[in-house]
Amino acid sequence: MKNETKCEINNKSKSEKIIKNPPFRGAATAIITPFKNGRPDFYAFERLVEFQISEGVDAIVFCGTTGEASTLSEDEWRECVSFAVSTVKGRVKVIIGCGSNNTANAENKSAFAEKSGADGILSVTPYYNKASIGGLITHYKRIAASVSIPVILYNVPSRTGVDIPFEAYQKLANVENICGVKEASGNVSRAAQIISLLGDSMPLYSGSDELSLPLMALGAKGVISVTSNILPREITALCRMCEREEYKKAAKLSAALYPLTSALFCEVNPIPVKTALYEMGFCREEFRLPLCRISPENRQRLTRELEKRVELQN
Repeated sequence: MKNETKCEINNKSKSEKIIKNPPFRGAATAIITPFKNGRPDFYAFERLVEFQISEGVDAIVFCGTTGEASTLSEDEWRECVSFAVSTVKGRVKVIIGCGSNNTANAENKSAFAEKSGADGILSVTPYYNKASIGGLITHYKRIAASVSIPVILYNVPSRTGVDIPFEAYQKLANVENICGVKEASGNVSRAAQIISLLGDSMPLYSGSDELSLPLMALGAKGVISVTSNILPREITALCRMCEREEYKKAAKLSAALYPLTSALFCEVNPIPVKTALYEMGFCREEFRLPLCRISPENRQRLTRELEKRVELQN
């Protein structure tokens, strides 16, 4: 089959579940997109990427929610995709955010990401116009058919107004190169249901930093993390502990990480995390409207937690 090499699928018979190896295991950083004078700042971007790789992350997700992808022009998005692949050079997995509420646009973006050399795509649920369950399934089947690389679904109803129902997961688990889901609904019961009933036919990633430990204890393959922009080594260490089933150690680290993780969501993502990276000297404090600078009160809170991160690193 065309997709067996890319997704490492074991489809023994029609009566059995399709078993898929996930596109990556462990920690993936949902990286910001730095700007300078209204344009993507590729000098700062390269420094951020090198920092992530040197700290040991398993994958980097470009052009996602944290990357302010919805404000990138088509040309800027393509530049960022090309930059991602050429800068990473195969050292970690490159996952590209290709979602859209226009199925044809999502197909075109996915095909461009594959042609550019991405290892997989992340496809958010259609927003604003939403979709019925039938439309949602057809949307994702069309996207998956447009590429041979792994497709990771992205369920984040707080942003899109669409919560993928379990029945849709059941249908989409039978699509060979739909190789995972980033569950950012905050619904632990739903995640447990997916892991328990669909298993390796729908590998699951935590889309919420504070839930990484409980979801990995249930069987999630890793996390697509905002916090790892700031503490990539620590988020990677947390994932390694879970993989080794060292849950007491992981619980201690997760508890230590929580105050900073919480501060990184004191305002809408990615305002706090980009502010933190500015404070660390990685980028400018530049956003695209409707995002704007953090409030003075929340800046103080974030700065306090950033000052404590040295304790986590020792």
